[in-house]
Amino acid sequence: MAGARSGVRIVRSVREEADGFRNELVPGLKASSDAERLADEFAFAAARLAELASDPPGIYAEIAVEPNREEATWLAFLVAYLSPLEADGARRGATSTTFPADPFVGIRAARTAWATGELPVLDGVPIGPRTAHDPSRGDRTVAAYRAWAGRAGSQAAAFTGEVSWAPQRRFERVFERLALPGLHRTARFELLTMLGRLGVYDLRADTLHFGVGDDVELAAKRVFGIGERAVLERRAADLAEATELPLEALDLGLFNWAHLDGRVTLGATALGYDSARSRARSALGTALRS
Repeated sequence: MAGARSGVRIVRSVREEADGFRNELVPGLKASSDAERLADEFAFAAARLAELASDPPGIYAEIAVEPNREEATWLAFLVAYLSPLEADGARRGATSTTFPADPFVGIRAARTAWATGELPVLDGVPIGPRTAHDPSRGDRTVAAYRAWAGRAGSQAAAFTGEVSWAPQRRFERVFERLALPGLHRTARFELLTMLGRLGVYDLRADTLHFGVGDDVELAAKRVFGIGERAVLERRAADLAEATELPLEALDLGLFNWAHLDGRVTLGATALGYDSARSRARSALGTALRS
């Protein structure tokens, strides 16, 4: 139903049957099927990031080619805040994913131009499974974002920070500063990752920024068999290095692994990920199956 949280997902709580699987990269996993699914989700998420950088689909392409950085940044914010839609009844498959006709329909409906100063009308707008929008809050989070950018002088100034910052430092500082009411960790991480991969700003994550107990952190605790956040971050970095996948891919990968009701694609196609899947499964010591 439009405007409702129809994209809410059920966190996976049933563990696969233990079959003797062990790997020091993922000490919390005891079943090879869990490890295989994890590798598959990491690979899909990595392929999505590559797609954003080389051939972005849909509204992502509009962001990448938009000559006005303020308008590009604003559109990216709306994408991360509202979240692209997923196909009804889409189920995870080994080699296939079902896509909605237009995952960006809600974002297009809400879209306004940054230059007008108008807030989007969000009543009844379809929202996706990783949305930060809570209809009970109305447009307060969006208004807080505009005020945040205004205090910096512009969105570009807010997202750039110090010109001398390394991409990782910029990601960290802006992520911290974007902790606005109603803008949860998932939306902030996705926004910065998207802006970096689309080439709008020089941004690159070197941690997953755990700290709020969201679905990604809960999945990481299961995978890595520990709850201490500093250790989670270290083990996540080690896993990304071992699988030769970007650390940012673990965010969506962990999210999808933890849910039973279908892969969240965020509007990506990213079907050609066999090579990444092979590397990830090899690092985890699982056999590649068709």
